[in-house]
Amino acid sequence: MSQSSTSASPGGSGKLLKLSLGALGVVYGDIGTSPLYAMRECFHGSHGLDFHPTRVLGVLSLMFWAMTLLISFKYVSYVMRADNRGEGGVLALMALATQRSPHRARALVILGLFGAALLYGDGMITPSISVLSAMEGLKIAAPSLTPYVVPLTVMVLIGIFSVQHRGTAGIGAIFGPVTLLWFLTLAALGIPWIIENPHVLEAISPHHAARFLMREGYAGFLILGSVFLVVTGGESIYADMGHFGRRPIRLTWFALVMPCLLLHYFGQGAFLLAHPKGVENPFFLMAPQWALYPLVGLSTLATIIASQAVISGAFSLTRQASMLGFWPRVKVQHTSAQEIGQVYVPSINWALMVATVALVLGFRTSSALAAAYGIAVTLTMLITTLLAYVVARDIWNWSRFRAFGLSATLVIVDASFFLSNATKVADGGWFPIAVAGLILTLMTTWRLGRERLRSLLFERLVSLEDFFELLHVERIARVPGTAVYMVSYVERAPTALMLNTFHHRAVHEHVVLLTIRFEESSRINDDERVQTEELGHGFTRVIARFGFMEQPDVPAILAREDTPTPPLEYTTFFLGRETVLAADGPGMQRWRKVLFAFMARNAQQAQGFFSIPSDRVIEVGAQFEL
Repeated sequence: MSQSSTSASPGGSGKLLKLSLGALGVVYGDIGTSPLYAMRECFHGSHGLDFHPTRVLGVLSLMFWAMTLLISFKYVSYVMRADNRGEGGVLALMALATQRSPHRARALVILGLFGAALLYGDGMITPSISVLSAMEGLKIAAPSLTPYVVPLTVMVLIGIFSVQHRGTAGIGAIFGPVTLLWFLTLAALGIPWIIENPHVLEAISPHHAARFLMREGYAGFLILGSVFLVVTGGESIYADMGHFGRRPIRLTWFALVMPCLLLHYFGQGAFLLAHPKGVENPFFLMAPQWALYPLVGLSTLATIIASQAVISGAFSLTRQASMLGFWPRVKVQHTSAQEIGQVYVPSINWALMVATVALVLGFRTSSALAAAYGIAVTLTMLITTLLAYVVARDIWNWSRFRAFGLSATLVIVDASFFLSNATKVADGGWFPIAVAGLILTLMTTWRLGRERLRSLLFERLVSLEDFFELLHVERIARVPGTAVYMVSYVERAPTALMLNTFHHRAVHEHVVLLTIRFEESSRINDDERVQTEELGHGFTRVIARFGFMEQPDVPAILAREDTPTPPLEYTTFFLGRETVLAADGPGMQRWRKVLFAFMARNAQQAQGFFSIPSDRVIEVGAQFEL
């Protein structure tokens, strides 16, 4: 049945609405909290313009067309077509782009990794600026509480990160309804002011944006950095595509999110035309006095939801990077038995908590944080455009003229926002760049170290044919039972097998050589999951394939009908454990070797990563000097 016909049925329509409500709470939380600070930063922030009524229409026009070009057109209509078996995000796009471009693979991988690394910086700033800007509403509702804004923000952030291990399955059900109420509230705040001054709707015409930029010159160019705040969170639209699908995300954007945001931004513009002194905090000042406390509470809930989405995105991104071989194995806890995408990564969680609290204590106001916000997102958006061009040419088979013309237009828009945000580097924009640089260094070091370690490992291994010959020549005893060895090179005998055989002079009667391969597709069809081959001499080769969004489960693989092995209680798993020592020599810089050795020591053990019962595992160690 086609998707359209399914959606047309009552069940299909109900499912579509349910997914749309879920997408509202997860996908649009970040962009939905931008009204708390975006307009204010255009006129009151450190890079803002002095307020003048003639500038309002220009700023509103820039906001309208930024949302139209970058969100409605680029992400919702164009980039979301590039799905990696249903999954989106910069790493999924990178994997898709490299499938048919091996000659450009290295450059595309570096580009994709840098885009992913930038999202960690965004994941640190988003909770900080969102929660802090909501708490700053207390300055309007009760000025006497001003000294408590920062401590309360820190308490809320600590609370958010402290409950991550519980997952979102329990509270996720309220995300959609609360976010729906938030967007309806945004529209309700803006409509009365638009009715009072409908003149602001003229800003829909692009000539107001063009005239503003020409009239203001360099100052107008700088204001693009603040205007860009209205589209931060746009990357989530693509990154969360795998959780909800294209249709719910597109329906939610065009039917609710974009209209409500525009009504609110135009309402803020109309409010400022009537009350120019309101530039200090137009979001809260445009609300009636009786609504201030409820609005502070609702905005705090909205920012918590927005923070949750960004934090969950960092967990998912780490898991993807680990599966693709760019990050050490990390402890991953699945917080939902029904939803595979709901994971918790303790190490990333606590690192993000420390960073967000430090940002709040260091910057202390959302205006100061806004100076650090935007540059990471603009770079990620620019990288997304470049990777999408490769996909359009190589996967969709677009003509060079069509792909280049569209991509060049988007690059001009992305680059304009990036260059404007680049002026914020000295005021805090250095932070997400520094974080991205650190993450990229860790990713590339891990990848280079693993390649070097595999090379050294390969030199020590013997072919299976030679190993079988040695079994015969050396008259190695065969003992009852089944042994499973994890194998990286399918034609070679693993180190653990070699060491175990020649130290104990015995091999199990039945040996399974298990190879786990992680593909550049997000998921693998079940009929393509396992390949089994009898090698003789009591040996069986099993190759299991997983996508980068899937969790490998070795017991489940061995329990399949197409992998004939006895129950786990009759099976012993032999796992190799490599100890890496940094030594002088070619291949890698010494500081990278030291860093790789540290990362390898702190990586999650294979038995936990592959869900192997610890009481069935024997580890065989070996040392390698890089």
